[in-house]
Amino acid sequence: MSVSPSRQSRLAEVLALGRVIPVITIDRPEDAVPLACALVAGGVRLLEITLRTPHGLAGAEAIIREVPDAVVGIGTVLTPSDLRRAEEIGARFALSPGATPALLDAAAAAGIPFMPGVATASELMEAMARGFGTAKFFPATAAGGLAYLKALAGPFPQARFCPTGGITEQNAAEWLAQPNVVAVGGSWLTPAADVAAGRWDAITAHAAHAQEHLRGAAAR
Repeated sequence: MSVSPSRQSRLAEVLALGRVIPVITIDRPEDAVPLACALVAGGVRLLEITLRTPHGLAGAEAIIREVPDAVVGIGTVLTPSDLRRAEEIGARFALSPGATPALLDAAAAAGIPFMPGVATASELMEAMARGFGTAKFFPATAAGGLAYLKALAGPFPQARFCPTGGITEQNAAEWLAQPNVVAVGGSWLTPAADVAAGRWDAITAHAAHAQEHLRGAAAR
């Protein structure tokens, strides 16, 4: 089974809402909503809530319910069950760090827009064979960095990527300057110390600064 073109269009529409996606790990359920509010206040609406902790899904569900301006995706999707739960809570998209054949097949049949994780040309070919034209490149820096991503553009000119893993405020603009990059993911917008201390104003400032930094870089 191959993913429908309409679902790929919905993914493109979602990714057009923000070129930087904060990768968020929820350690305390009570942090989810104020953290999302802080990011939205700083101009960052597109959020990836990971399933790395037991609180990820509940935190995402709370954000979807209470922060309507946030556009929530579920990350660290490892199994068809994870994907089904993401769809059930109303997430707008889902991402995986890698992709098994079972997960790719489930994602092709599901209704939720999905970005499979790839780190090699063969993995990208597996994803593209099922109609996934946009993939998460992970771990971006460790898997070969910008040089590798540029090399993929030769045999796969139609493929688009969201690199994650080693993306920082300092190098995000360089990644985003690549024609085959539609967005980047990173955790620098939500420093663990600020989240733990409930410094939501600092999170808003990080988000606003990132937006301004990338606008400035694009104008140069």
